[in-house]
Amino acid sequence: MTGRRLIVSGDDFGAAPEVNAAVLRAHREGILTSASLMVNAAAAPAAVAAAREHRRLAVGLHLVLVQGRPVSPPERVPMLIGRRGAFGERPVTSGFRYAWVRCSRIGRRQLEREIEAQLAAFEQTGLPLAHVDGHCNMHLHPMVLPVLVRCASRFGIRAVRIPHEDLGAALRHDRRCAGRKTFEQVVFRALGCFARPTLRRAGIRCADRVYGMHQTGHVTEAYLLDLLPRLPAGVSELYCHPAERQPPALARYQAGYEHARELAALLSPRVRAALAREGIELTTYRGI
Repeated sequence: MTGRRLIVSGDDFGAAPEVNAAVLRAHREGILTSASLMVNAAAAPAAVAAAREHRRLAVGLHLVLVQGRPVSPPERVPMLIGRRGAFGERPVTSGFRYAWVRCSRIGRRQLEREIEAQLAAFEQTGLPLAHVDGHCNMHLHPMVLPVLVRCASRFGIRAVRIPHEDLGAALRHDRRCAGRKTFEQVVFRALGCFARPTLRRAGIRCADRVYGMHQTGHVTEAYLLDLLPRLPAGVSELYCHPAERQPPALARYQAGYEHARELAALLSPRVRAALAREGIELTTYRGI
C-alpha cells in the first residue's frame, strides 16, 4: 500500500503544564506533528509562547464548549453556562442544551458569539491556524459546524477534524467499553454524513480517516503498532492526549486516561521503525 500520510495530533494543548511539556517533547523527539490549542485554558499563554519557538508544530483551535469556561464575559453568553460561569461538564447533556438553544434567536447569537470569540483569541496569538477541532468533538454539533463554516473565510479555517474509523478493528484491538464505542460510532457517523458535504461545499478540507476516538486516553504503543500496518491510502489523522502525568486540571474529566503511556508511544523507537517500514509519511493539515 502506498501514498499513506499521517497527521499525529495532541489535544488539550494549553490545558496544563503537564500537557504542554508532553506535546513539545513528542514533537521534538517523537512523531507528533500537530497540536490543538485550548485558547482560554490556564496554560494557554505558555503553550502559545512555546509554539512560536517550534514553527514546525502545526497548531489548530481546540474549540471548548463543554468542560471549560467561555472566552466571552459570562454576561454575554448566559444561556451557554451554569451558575458558576462554566459550560456543562457532560458532553451529551451539553449537546442537547445546544440543540435547545436553536429554538431561541438570542441563544443562537450567544453560541455564535462564543465561537467567534475563541477564533478571535486564536487569531490574536499570531499563530497560523492549521485546523479546527473541538473538545469532546463538540465542533461537529449541528448548531456549531455551520457557524464555523460561516466564519471560515474571516478566520482562515481551511481544515476541520471529522472522526472516522473502523469500529470492528477498534473492538478487535480492545473490547473494553464496547457499548460506548458503538454509541460513538452511530452518533459520529451521522454527524459525519452532515459535516463532510457541508465542509466540501465550503472548500474546507478534512482527513480521509481520523483515529483515536474509540481508543481515547489509551493510544498506547501496542495500539499504534496494530494501527500502522492497516492504515489505508490517503491522509489519516491520529489524535491523542499525551501528558507527562495526569494533569490535576483534567483529572475529573479524564479519569483512567493513560497520559504517560500515550507520550511513551509517541516517543517509541518501535513506532518510528513501523512508520518507516510501512512507508507512512508524517504530515500536518497545513501540508495536505
